[in-house]
Amino acid sequence: MGIFDKFKGEFVDIIEWLDDSRDTMAWRFDRYQNEIKQGAKLTVRETQVAIFVNEGQVADVFTPGLYTIETKNIPLLTTLKGWPYGFNSPFKAEVYFLNTRTFTDLKWGTKNPIMLRDKEFGPIRIRAFGSYTIKVDDPLILLKEIVGTDGHFTTNEISEQLKNLIITRFSDSIAESGIPVLDIASQYDELSLFIQEKIAPEFKEYGISVNKFLIENVSVPEEVEKALDKRSQMGILGNLNNFTQFQAATSMEAAANNPGGTAAGGMGLGMGFAMANQMGQAFTQNPSTGSPPPPPPPSQTLYYTVENGQQQGPFSLDQLRQMAQSGTLQQETLVWCNGMSGWSPAKDVSEMQKLFSTPPPSPPPPPIP
Repeated sequence: MGIFDKFKGEFVDIIEWLDDSRDTMAWRFDRYQNEIKQGAKLTVRETQVAIFVNEGQVADVFTPGLYTIETKNIPLLTTLKGWPYGFNSPFKAEVYFLNTRTFTDLKWGTKNPIMLRDKEFGPIRIRAFGSYTIKVDDPLILLKEIVGTDGHFTTNEISEQLKNLIITRFSDSIAESGIPVLDIASQYDELSLFIQEKIAPEFKEYGISVNKFLIENVSVPEEVEKALDKRSQMGILGNLNNFTQFQAATSMEAAANNPGGTAAGGMGLGMGFAMANQMGQAFTQNPSTGSPPPPPPPSQTLYYTVENGQQQGPFSLDQLRQMAQSGTLQQETLVWCNGMSGWSPAKDVSEMQKLFSTPPPSPPPPPIP
């Protein structure tokens, strides 16, 4: 620093902060052995708050606006400095600017899988991630409890603690909810709002408010996803026997059309037709008797019920009969099966009306002598 710069920088005339970052929450006014003189200008822009600190003690707070530093503008600092009649000489004080804008697109996610007990799959592990937004709600609390003497405080310095709070409350909420894993995706909005309300008081302890909390994805381990894919494929294929026959025929046709697979193309074609004929008989005949196998039994209609607001099932009619006898299934219980347009009381479903015993009619009166 030159001699001219040294004398020029002895006193601070303008105090302001031009923030060009997207993650700075607090910044201390940068000065090197500079003193603030009477009449200095303080500029506090929108989404900023300026706080004067004297020897580690918070003094005056300035909201957005343009100020001239005088005794009347810094009453607390005047008291701390012991200026009974104002001040005429420059003074030293730390000035912190806090950013009150909304910080968006902060990420959260589970480091380790969360263990759950699912009604359909039993014990299962899930992972989750999402995003949230925060805003400095109480600059004084943030400065006292978190920032301290940090001259450049960013969201990265507190995000880890906030993520730990989020994951703890998320794990507890998802376990207590009892929502089946396959139905969690339909409850993202409700769960997000519930967890946001749950973490809000703890964020407030740091002087921060959470404006938006979002669950973006909840996933199961890869091996469970593969098992679910196979289960879905079986449901789509329907008749597994027909699919197996089709697969075998396709494979044999490909082998017969491959000349390099045997000594001669004609021989390969002939063997392919022979194998197709033999395997076709094996699929269509009973191995022990040589006669075609009996047709598959007719498929049963499976029903779902609603209990305490949760979907249960599927149940066969035999199971529903036992439930009706035990009182678990009532005439007003909502039920649904494939083909129904919506949930209906059990008493309105013709197949279930016979499940509920009807008392015999009153006996006729005795004959009049």
